[in-house]
Amino acid sequence: MRRQIAVAWYPAVLGALALFSLASGQAQCREGGAKAQPASVAAGSPNGARDRQVYSTVKDLMESIIDPTADVIWGAVGTVLEKEGIQEKSPKTPEEWLDVRRAAVRIIEGGNLLMMPRREAAPAGTKSEVPGVELEPAEMTALIKKKRKSFDSFAKALQDLGVEVLRASDAKDAAALIEIGGRMEDVCEGCHKTFWYPQEKR
Repeated sequence: MRRQIAVAWYPAVLGALALFSLASGQAQCREGGAKAQPASVAAGSPNGARDRQVYSTVKDLMESIIDPTADVIWGAVGTVLEKEGIQEKSPKTPEEWLDVRRAAVRIIEGGNLLMMPRREAAPAGTKSEVPGVELEPAEMTALIKKKRKSFDSFAKALQDLGVEVLRASDAKDAAALIEIGGRMEDVCEGCHKTFWYPQEKR
């Protein structure tokens, strides 16, 4: 996960929200259409996530949900060097803690999205920015399919850390955010080294 942070001594997927239109559903019922199935029934269907349509790629999820959300968590707490001197940064107001909590929810649900099957690594036509170091998208997709359990374990680890961030935000525990942020960086980097640039020379 690539982050650009000015000065910090320590790094400090989006809840998958299904939006249902009640008005259109009522209109459909009045017109004799099929009744909407309760969310609880759909979620408990035998095939579960396998029946759900996948619209975005892993790259899309990373750029739109996971990366910016992780940056919120990493940037929530830290020590920043400014013109006025060293400044300690941490959430102070209820709104700032709520921002961290919302980020936690996005990370938790982002993990669910990453674990949905049949998701390509990147949009069609996408090329590696560093050929020979980063795998090409088709190679990433093949590697994810080959090591599906490993990929899902990284996503689950990220999700579990999101749960910890959620608890830390509710407890307003800034110190915990620092420690969780470090482990989150390790999980992200481990996944990238496995599926994104396994050929990088160390």
